[in-house]
Amino acid sequence: MAASPKKSLALDTNLLLDLAGGKDFAHEFKEEFSIRGYSLLVPPTVVAELAYFASLEDAPQHEIANIALEKIGIWKCQPFALSSTELTIAIGFAARLIEAFLIPETEQNDGKILAQTSLANIPLLVTSDKHLLDVNEDALLLAFSDADLLPVHPLHPKRLLKALR
Repeated sequence: MAASPKKSLALDTNLLLDLAGGKDFAHEFKEEFSIRGYSLLVPPTVVAELAYFASLEDAPQHEIANIALEKIGIWKCQPFALSSTELTIAIGFAARLIEAFLIPETEQNDGKILAQTSLANIPLLVTSDKHLLDVNEDALLLAFSDADLLPVHPLHPKRLLKALR
């Protein structure tokens, strides 16, 4: 049975790296939202990024990406799949965000992750990525509207935890 979008959160690569790095805020977020019955879902580009970082033996993220890949199931974070058409839509959306100067050219995957989250009908992307957190919210909503996609709001896990209190 598919998770209800209202009880689902998408996780960005940075959050999984934070979990693998043992960051308290990330673990507190995961535990609290898991207890509350939220599905923690992982877009395809996030899995691809983790695999890429894990393959680079001399990269600073190598070890931590391997930990994230090993523990993703233990943390009850569920990767989701999209059709090839949906993946193509995500690539186009990322290009639109770059053209609109909402994300840097080097952060194309951020745009794909936002679109993949939207295509999975998940309204919130949990991230500690400054590029995503600093995007102009109004311009991002307009970009989603122009692309006829469900808006996705990037939020820091600390902000979500604070909203519970």
